[in-house]
Amino acid sequence: MKRALTVLALAASTLAATSQAAPVYYRAVASGPAEDIPNGSPGSSISAFEIDDLTLRAEVPFRDLSSQTISAHIHCCTVDAFRGVGPVAIPFTDFPLQVTAGAYTATFDLGAPAVYDPDFLAANGGTPQLASGALINAFNGNQAYVNIHTERYTGGEIRGFAVAAPIPEPHTWAMMGMGLGMLALLARRRFIPQPRLAK
Repeated sequence: MKRALTVLALAASTLAATSQAAPVYYRAVASGPAEDIPNGSPGSSISAFEIDDLTLRAEVPFRDLSSQTISAHIHCCTVDAFRGVGPVAIPFTDFPLQVTAGAYTATFDLGAPAVYDPDFLAANGGTPQLASGALINAFNGNQAYVNIHTERYTGGEIRGFAVAAPIPEPHTWAMMGMGLGMLALLARRRFIPQPRLAK
């Protein structure tokens, strides 16, 4: 019995040691003024990224571009946070083209060499392990950005640097919901019209 418990404890500790870390979430708010050469584009995007182990999920909605899309990428890595330019790290191969608004959703296996631009892969040791390490470090250091290129702005019409985005815990959402419900109830009670007395 002792031996069985020891084996179970060893298995549990091994599972705990090899379990994946919690996903990390990022947001990138893209605009024309955020480009390296700022422009007056009315376009905008608030992209969401999730990195879970070696999986990168991207949701990139965009709208109001001044001309039709020709490409989009994740660029990495700038020397300074929130400034400068970096080479293409991950091209968005299925990005909607010839449109001024739309949405792009994709999941990238950061352990696969084909995900990366060949020059980015070569510049980062030639292996997906080293390339993914550089990309994740850049996400954490605000040195990676999403860039949407258009016919009018071939160098990039809108861009936004990835910034860590805290995700509220479920109990935080519940407390916020209860607080908003209480405020709505109080507002409703306060503004109930009172009947007027006839004179």
